[in-house]
Amino acid sequence: MGGTQNNNWDTEIWRRNLASYSGVSQDGLPLSENRSASDDLQPWVARLVSAKATNNPEMVIACGMCNDLVYTRYIFSGRWTAATADGHGTYRDEVLQFGQHSKYMPLTCTGDIMSAGFGLRAGAFYALTGREASTVLDRIERRDIFGMLADDFRDIYSDDYSPQQWNLAMEEALRRYIARHEPPPPDPVSVAFELAAFADPTQSLPDFAEGMNISLRKLQRIVKRDFGLPPRTVMRRARALDLAAQLCGVADQEEENEMMLRYFDQSHLIKDFTAFFGVTPQKFRAQPRPLLIITLEQRQARRLDELQRRAPGAAYPWKDAGSNKANSQTDNSETNSAGAAGAAA
Repeated sequence: MGGTQNNNWDTEIWRRNLASYSGVSQDGLPLSENRSASDDLQPWVARLVSAKATNNPEMVIACGMCNDLVYTRYIFSGRWTAATADGHGTYRDEVLQFGQHSKYMPLTCTGDIMSAGFGLRAGAFYALTGREASTVLDRIERRDIFGMLADDFRDIYSDDYSPQQWNLAMEEALRRYIARHEPPPPDPVSVAFELAAFADPTQSLPDFAEGMNISLRKLQRIVKRDFGLPPRTVMRRARALDLAAQLCGVADQEEENEMMLRYFDQSHLIKDFTAFFGVTPQKFRAQPRPLLIITLEQRQARRLDELQRRAPGAAYPWKDAGSNKANSQTDNSETNSAGAAGAAA
């Protein structure tokens, strides 16, 4: 009971101090403006994610993240820190490459939250750059690989523009990069494996490999290259991320029983969850997660969309109906260079 009271009090503190301009959860915590990419970018880009929230300039948000994609993010407000595989890092006003995570990465932000980013589909980082996902696992690199800060885009990433406009600018930067490099699409095995992790992360790996007409050893090689982790770990992480989203209130509650049945028993659930998040589900739930909830929510939105479990134009079940324009922008698959040019004008 005391833990619940503390959680409610802490959540109320964040509600009072964080004013979101990119969506709000039913609990009043900030969310992102996230959607799928335009049709021409879909083979490589899984999600566009922009977050905008004002905060007390001296208030430190101590939280973290756990990515199941390789992300590029431009953080242009706030002072950020992270505990990565390379040690403790401090970041401000720069483009960063975030690798996938083998476990929860501690993260802090002091001041406003303003970031624009995109997640690449499994195998897309390799297709676009020739680098394996393992090279950035649990790491953050200071590199603007995809030209987010090209001269005609740089000024768009500011408080003067909306998260929707940030997303348009990122699409145009990606479109130019792909036109220059003409990359192949990601490996279809990795694309299918990512979808399988969304649909049923308890499924048999030998059965999946057989369905793709490849050996289990080849599946292991491809997944390690494109996810940075062994196939079984990817599936375990998917279970843990789905459970974390349920605990944070940013998942479809109608799927709760299905997600709980993925574990043999309570001890299995606790052991698996703790391996990724460092705390038991009960302790995890006892604290608000204002940064993690942003990444968990956009992953669940992508998951429902990829599995076609949400009707086009329908609201996501965890969102506060009055916090944004119901998701009309989320279903945007018609964006093009004209939209980005309009934002830059």
